[in-house]
Amino acid sequence: MPRGQERTGVPENPAARVIPRRAVRALCARLRREGKRIVFTNGCFDILHAGHAQYLRRAAALGDVLFVGLNGDLSVRRLKGEGRPVQKAADRAYLLASLSCVSYVAVFPEDTPARLIREVLPHVLVKGGDWKGKQIVGADVVRAHGGDVKTIRFLPGRSTSTILSRARGVSR
Repeated sequence: MPRGQERTGVPENPAARVIPRRAVRALCARLRREGKRIVFTNGCFDILHAGHAQYLRRAAALGDVLFVGLNGDLSVRRLKGEGRPVQKAADRAYLLASLSCVSYVAVFPEDTPARLIREVLPHVLVKGGDWKGKQIVGADVVRAHGGDVKTIRFLPGRSTSTILSRARGVSR
C-alpha cells in the first residue's frame, strides 16, 4: 500500500483529496474499474456545520467513495448574494476533505454541477431533502447510466443562513 493512503486508496492528507477539475474524469474511471460505488453530492458548504456533517455521513454510507462537488466563489456569490461566500473555495474544499466521510472534493465554477456530474458519472446522486419532488440537476444523466438518485432529510434548524442570521443578531 502506498505510504499515506488508507486501505481504500483515498489519500489521508486532506489537500490531496481536493482534485483538480482536469483530473476528475480519469480518477472516477479508475475508481469504477476498481469496483468502487461512487456517490456524488454538491453544494456551497460556506460555513461547515453539524447539519452538513450528518448529511455527508449519510450520503457516504450509500457507497464506497463520496465525491463532493463544491461551488466556486463566483458561483456562490451569484447563487447566495453579496457578502457570500464567507470563506474562500480553497478553505471550504480543505474543510470538506478533512471529514473522514468525504473521499474527494472538486470545485466547479458553474452555477450547477451538471458538467461535473457528467465527468464523475456517479452510481448514486444525493441531494438534500429540500430537493424532494424537484428537478435534481444531473438526475437524468445518472439514471441514463444505470445510477440512482436519493434525497436525504436535513437536520431542522441547521443551515448556513441560520448561523449567519444569528451571528448578525437576527433571530431566525
